[in-house]
Amino acid sequence: MTARDTVPDVLFFDLETQFLFQEVGGRFPDRLRLACGVVWSTRWRRFEDYLEDQASLLVERLRGADLVVGFNLLAFDYPVLAPYAGGRLDGIRTLDILRELETRLGHRVSLASLAMATLGRGKTADGVQSVQWFREGRLDLVIEYCRADVQVTRELFEFGLRHGYLLFPDRTGQRRRVETPWGANQLLRQMWERATA
Repeated sequence: MTARDTVPDVLFFDLETQFLFQEVGGRFPDRLRLACGVVWSTRWRRFEDYLEDQASLLVERLRGADLVVGFNLLAFDYPVLAPYAGGRLDGIRTLDILRELETRLGHRVSLASLAMATLGRGKTADGVQSVQWFREGRLDLVIEYCRADVQVTRELFEFGLRHGYLLFPDRTGQRRRVETPWGANQLLRQMWERATA
């Protein structure tokens, strides 16, 4: 066992799909099929890319993590992966940034608007473009886009942990603060400090 093996394994996770909702009859994420999934690991400090034929490996990777952090994991990413996990993805320690903020705000916010307001930059593309790239056989671009979203998610998590809030635009376009519950979580802070030391 190396010293790196004792570092907490926090995974930042996002995935892209092969289909859009309107192509599968509505809000059925379990029908969208995995194009690629990407994680960034605090233990290994690198990206890991998974294509559809590696979906079972991705599921096991998520299940083995100390914590999985993402944006809209519970309502989207996990249901997309569920068919590759025997229909269920439970028992994964998860911090869903969207769920945490929605609980505080009473409404949803987009990853793009959070990134622009908090970090000063938006996303590099969107899910529609990603599906188009997948159909063109440009998996390199799909993976690159997915990695960029994982990076944005990680930076938002870190900002919220350090400062205790994120910024989002209200309906008038003014930037507002929303507290990040994980910023006040001492156990999570200690885990993060160990993982990034």
